[in-house]
Order: sequence, then C-alpha cells, then structure tokens
Amino acid sequence: MLLRHKPELTSADVTPKSIYLQRRTLLRGMGLAGAAALAGTSLLDLLAPARAAAATTKLSGVIPGAFRTGEPPTPYNDVTHYNNFYEFGLDKTDPAKNAQNFRTSPWLLSVEGEVRKPRKFSLDELLKLAPLEERIYRHRCVEAWSIVVPWIGYSLQALAKLVEPTPQARFVAFQSFYDPAQMPQAKYTGLEFPYVEGLRLDEALHPLALLCFGMYGETLPNQDGAPVRLVLPWKYGFKSIKSIVKIRFTSSQPPTSWNLAKPSEYGFYSNVNPAVDHPRWSQAKERRLGEFFKRATRPFNGYAEQVASLYSGMDLRKNF
Repeated sequence: MLLRHKPELTSADVTPKSIYLQRRTLLRGMGLAGAAALAGTSLLDLLAPARAAAATTKLSGVIPGAFRTGEPPTPYNDVTHYNNFYEFGLDKTDPAKNAQNFRTSPWLLSVEGEVRKPRKFSLDELLKLAPLEERIYRHRCVEAWSIVVPWIGYSLQALAKLVEPTPQARFVAFQSFYDPAQMPQAKYTGLEFPYVEGLRLDEALHPLALLCFGMYGETLPNQDGAPVRLVLPWKYGFKSIKSIVKIRFTSSQPPTSWNLAKPSEYGFYSNVNPAVDHPRWSQAKERRLGEFFKRATRPFNGYAEQVASLYSGMDLRKNF
C-alpha cells in the first residue's frame, strides 16, 4: 500500500464552522453506506444545502462605488452562514436554516414622521431611486469578528432627499419586519420585537450610510437581511438593521433594541472603538471570518478619516 504523508495544516485549511455543522447533520441522518458515499463527495456537493438556503437573483446595472477597500472579500459561504439575525434564532448558523421560507415579496417600506412628503415604497420603487453601487466595506461585529463584503445599494441620503425631512428632524428611527408565524425562534432570544434601531440625522445622511439591497452581485439572501437593510461600516454590526419596513424621522432620540435590552453593554452610538471594552470581552482585536489569527481593531473600523468629524468634541467612552 502506498502511503502519502499529509502536509501540516494551516489556518486556511480549517473547515468553516457552518460547513462542519452541515456535514455533521447530514451524517447523523444517514446509515453507514450513506456515510461512506458521502466521504467521496466534493466540497461543492457538501455545500449544496447551503447554496439552496441562500437562493438569490442577479442584480443588473450595478456600478462600482466610490467606497472600496483593498482587502479581499470574505468567502460568500461564511457571510451567508454565520449571521446575527435573532428573529431566526440565537446561534450564528440558525438564520441560514430558519429563514429559507421567509416571504420578502411583496414588500413595502414606509417613510414617515418629520418629513414633508411621507410615502410608502415598493421594493421595485426603491431599486429605481438611485443607481445601484457595489461598495466593498469592512464590517465589524460586537462579538469581535469581522467580514469584508461587496454590498450593493446607494446612500440613504437619496431616500431622505425624496421625502424632504423638516427642520424638526434630528434623528432617524428604523424598524424591522416581524411576524411570529414566520419567526417562531424570536421568542427565545430575550429581545422585544419588532427590532428597532436609530441614528442621528447627520449620521444617516453621511454618504457611507448604505441602504442595501444585495451583495456579491446578487440580491440579499434572507438570512442577511433581505430584501432591504442598512449597512453602517463604522459602527458595530447590530446597528445595520435588517429587513426594514419602517423609517421614521423624529425630533427626539429613538429607542434601539440592544440599548433597551442591555443599556450598560450597548449604547446608542455603538461606533467601533477598540479603546472601549464590552463589559464581557475586549474590543481591541477582531477575527476576520475565514482567518485564524486576530488583528487589531481600528477606530471607526478604519473609516475615521470619513466619519470622525461627526463626533468632534464628544466623549466617545461615555457615548459608546
């Protein structure tokens, strides 16, 4: 028998947790013969259930955006199978499994409050408001992991201009879709739903604040916030609210879900700040999905040059 010595493994050889869990699930449901057959399948075969769970369609007419990073995008399978979307479960692998049948059509987004022209937009209307841009953003989550994603959308300011905020508008409140029948896992999370978030008006109107409809050239998978979400690359990921159904311009600071649930741990601003630890872990370092070693966390997630002026004079330790 010819024996071959395997080379030592590197971090690049580590199987992503999502793939491992899918394979383990398949093996549990099969007999020995099936398991033996599975051992000879390709990685693409192993990923077939994952790809089916993230069914999407290609977005046409997308142009390169002005905001891009030189870092390589995180593998698509990692971004679509390691998610925080508590409406579909607590574990990072739950949303990809539990959001498969989430109905995102028809969809209406209501824009109201302190605006001169309140309006409800269909998804088709939203997609035609402004040119769709591909922007490659770094995205940092509060649990000290990060991703690089080619998001597709346009600046939220394009929508704001259409509804014309009044002089009384100082903040913008956002609300996610919630349906207990489609999201039965939500009741076990300890959060109150629907999920809500908020920004100061100047934050919402910053060019980096993206109203997002897709990623990797396609529409958003359900587990990543279909059909429309927010992407705020200088803030922790939970601020980038998913599956938005309501945007309300207000004169006072709106409540936010995580601040309501744990105010000592999650502030209203939630800017990426390596100098401010979460009460239960450090934020000084992060691990990019698909990588083994940690890297230093950058202030404002590396977007300080673009957004630091928004917080001039503020104590960012107090206003975390």
